[in-house]
Amino acid sequence: MMAASTKLSSFRLPPLPTIGEIIKLYNLRAEKHLSQNFLLDLRLTDKIVRQAGCLRDAHVCEVGPGPGGLTRSILNAGATDVLVVEKDTRFISGLKLLSEAAPGRVRIVHGDILTYRMDRGFPDTISKPWDGDPPNLHIIGNLPFNVSTPLIIKWLENIANRTGPFAFGRTQLTLTFQKEVAERLTASTGSKQRSRLSIMAQYLCTVHNCFTIPGRAFVPKPKVDVGVVHFTPLVQPQIQHPFKLVEKVIRNVFQFRRKYCYKGVEKLFPEASRFELTQKMLQNADVDPTLRPTELTIPQFRALADAYAHLCMHEPSLLHYEFREELRLKPLTKQGNKPEDTFIMDEKLNKNKHGKQEKPTNSLF
Repeated sequence: MMAASTKLSSFRLPPLPTIGEIIKLYNLRAEKHLSQNFLLDLRLTDKIVRQAGCLRDAHVCEVGPGPGGLTRSILNAGATDVLVVEKDTRFISGLKLLSEAAPGRVRIVHGDILTYRMDRGFPDTISKPWDGDPPNLHIIGNLPFNVSTPLIIKWLENIANRTGPFAFGRTQLTLTFQKEVAERLTASTGSKQRSRLSIMAQYLCTVHNCFTIPGRAFVPKPKVDVGVVHFTPLVQPQIQHPFKLVEKVIRNVFQFRRKYCYKGVEKLFPEASRFELTQKMLQNADVDPTLRPTELTIPQFRALADAYAHLCMHEPSLLHYEFREELRLKPLTKQGNKPEDTFIMDEKLNKNKHGKQEKPTNSLF
């Protein structure tokens, strides 16, 4: 027991200036236009790092380390190779100080995480088979609000394609988001927070909303609280189609989140064949057209993606069709009763799967 505690103590960093002192020493300020907020409480940065699991001898990529508070917690947790990717030049000197305090354990990349090739940042020897345990590689970051959503969408596409940081296997992520975004990422079927982001994340990963950090813990204090979210890619995604096809179906369905789901499905198809193809897709998927997007389960989205892929196989041009592009090219004209307005009525007048006739109700409209 004594030997184990001695080994753990060897991970601790030597005495360093506090994060607050680093900020003063290098005259650092959080830039509002970059959505920067510093987390100075090392107890909270330690708590974030614990959500990643065991980091003993781990490889870690930290996104946007800033003054290095989270970096210290990662090093103290036992990571032996910490690659920090920082876009803001002002933080590089402070990170170099940290690198000197932990010789050979910190590598600094001055660059943009949205374009950085993380698959080149670590040795191939850490790779694990996709259907095995995750590699000893973690992505951790207190993300600026302005990049958090585009970044997680990019990484979800990487997961689907097993590229970027996921070329090494099912690399785990532990990231901060605005509380509202964290709630969307983990929202269950039927909840108000259910969104496009919920489906995109959950069909590819196990997603866990770990805990919430109050805004007052940050400097400067943001107007919102912050959620810590942990992602583990699934061995088999819940929807087995190319990422761009799945994203297109989900995006279109959710563009009218308060309306019936058929309204979004319609926009997958050109106006000339919209009614016919919408009806065919929903019937093939066996999805009730009067469900709201937030009420659809991932298996139902899988059925929609299957049905859409089947239609695209017979008519490949559908894959490239974008409703907004057609709208841009064609002036809007006033129309009377459109065929799709009768779609729900037609569906409801059909016999349901139990063979009983369903009567339309006023609530359908």
